[in-house]
Amino acid sequence: MAQDSCFNRRDMVKAGAAIAASAALPASLAAQTPAKLKLRVLETTDLHVNVVPYDYFRDAPDDTVGLAKTANLIKIAQAEARNSLLFDNGDFLQGSSLGDYVAYKKGLKAGDTHPMVAAMNALPYVCGTLGNHEFNYGMEFLENGLAKAEFPLVCANVTKVEGAPLIDPWIVIDQSLEDEAGQKHVLKLGIIGFVPPQIMQWDKANLDGKLVATDIVDAARKHLPDLLAAKPDLVIALCHSGIAGGERKGMEENAALHLSRLDGIDVILTGHQHLVFPGGKAFDDLPGVDNKKGALNGKPACQPGFWGSHLGIVDLELAQRDGRWRIADFKVEPRPIYERTPDRKIVPKANAEANVLATVKADHEATLVYMREPVGATASPINSYFALVTDDPSVQIVSEAQIAYATPLMAQTRWKDLPILSAAAPFKSGGRAGPSFFTDIPAGPIAIKNVADIYLYPNTIQIVRVTGAQVREWLERSAGIFNRIDPAKTEEQALIDPGFPAFNFDVIDGVTYRIDVTQPSRYDGNGGLANASANRIVDLAFDGQPIDEKASFIIVTNNYRASGGGNFPGTKTTVVLEAPDLNRDAIVRYIIEKKTIEPKADGNWSLKPLPEGVNVTFVTSPAAAGKLPEGLKAEPAGDGGEGFAKYRLRG
Repeated sequence: MAQDSCFNRRDMVKAGAAIAASAALPASLAAQTPAKLKLRVLETTDLHVNVVPYDYFRDAPDDTVGLAKTANLIKIAQAEARNSLLFDNGDFLQGSSLGDYVAYKKGLKAGDTHPMVAAMNALPYVCGTLGNHEFNYGMEFLENGLAKAEFPLVCANVTKVEGAPLIDPWIVIDQSLEDEAGQKHVLKLGIIGFVPPQIMQWDKANLDGKLVATDIVDAARKHLPDLLAAKPDLVIALCHSGIAGGERKGMEENAALHLSRLDGIDVILTGHQHLVFPGGKAFDDLPGVDNKKGALNGKPACQPGFWGSHLGIVDLELAQRDGRWRIADFKVEPRPIYERTPDRKIVPKANAEANVLATVKADHEATLVYMREPVGATASPINSYFALVTDDPSVQIVSEAQIAYATPLMAQTRWKDLPILSAAAPFKSGGRAGPSFFTDIPAGPIAIKNVADIYLYPNTIQIVRVTGAQVREWLERSAGIFNRIDPAKTEEQALIDPGFPAFNFDVIDGVTYRIDVTQPSRYDGNGGLANASANRIVDLAFDGQPIDEKASFIIVTNNYRASGGGNFPGTKTTVVLEAPDLNRDAIVRYIIEKKTIEPKADGNWSLKPLPEGVNVTFVTSPAAAGKLPEGLKAEPAGDGGEGFAKYRLRG
């Protein structure tokens, strides 16, 4: 999309009344034939500072990500349609190494333009909303980041603590559109935005005493009467929240389906889950969800992946009714920037737009320098190819660094005599991000890019005090990543539940235990108690003895987990120390102090062996070939589909 084709979105909003006046048709002409008006709504979501199609961890080009590539699809999609409007659905200021470079190395002062915002300004965004990750770096960073956006942003369920809106909860704009005969009409468009209210837990240190976040549906009910009083033809909800079933209880993280039940909302653009809708398997068989047509309770809806992987396209056919435009029909398409062939090759379906790349060129090059800076060395390779099925060095190094960080701090507190444990998860373990989404660091120099590869998120260290019983429950929740295996079956059974995010698979170091996957999960996918009598965690011990469930322990974790992220038992109310440092920085410090590390999995956890003849499989990267950890009884079992390789556990 050429730079000179763009326009100032704020000026466009201010000029809405002028557009309406100039575009209105004489009544006699408009009455000659029934107007047929088509509108293409375009959506990006969860970009996470992915502009350049580049993997900073692998230090190599990556055709599966990047707004520069999505921009190519935007240009094509606009050329196909007479009328189109582009929206963003949040999570754009945090997520990639480029974002980390800006936040932690370069800084973002008042008057600076964030590179992600610069890239978005090169495209004709009509409006956007905030995602939960916009709040990760604090309020000053957020305000500086949004200040240079040349398009409006809306969010209805977050206010300042005194009650004033953080940003506009909604706007109404007038759009001049052409019908199929080339005649102009004015469409009055209402836009309202939402973010998961859990931001107050996930970024408590940044937001406590400054902001208030309310339930998404309640906020919609509060603001819709005023929005609808402006008599918009259509209302589009920019809902940075996913699609989940079940009864509404309030304060849902994924509330798009509940939101769709409200009268007055016509189109819902969703996100946050990093999934694709329609078509994603996670949305099969959900009441009220049409996973083929792309509808929530009959209303058009879309979720176009993450990191620029897809462009959401919602084609609306509009008809006039009672003097206003209404949706007569619709079609939804999440259009990908690449496809994967049966032989696992990535085939690009979009080219990177040069004008978008140009907006971040200097910051991209500075990020490469930043990420390549060496901080030490590793004597052994570090990879996460088998981190979901056996104790793993990529998780071990995190735990060792966290314990080294916490030990001197806790020595100065009244909890100095409590045993220190560490909780860490294998963040890069394939899953929905694909078969290249694994850590793989060769022996030799280790740079910042490698540390960021081990610890993906910009979490800060927090320390909680728990009982032995809570350690057990924490691990039971973590063990929900495994499907229940029937030992009496001989047909193939998949070990890993693909809907369970790897960042919720906490390994607790400092205790030993085994996981019995023939038992049902004690907790459901949302962390609710599902099977009170189930116990997957067996042989749980501390210091060689069965754990004392009444004894107290310290667990080093992160702000996401300690604030309730993942709904783990024993976390929310037991924080004893909120550290100022990132978990990632603790790892860097640990490597600098050690100069050379040699992380070895200590085997503190394992799966309880299954009977002979049980056919249990899991998938990993094809690059895992020849890297099977010592002691893991597994063997290659062919193609795992979607670019993955399949392995079979041996008894």
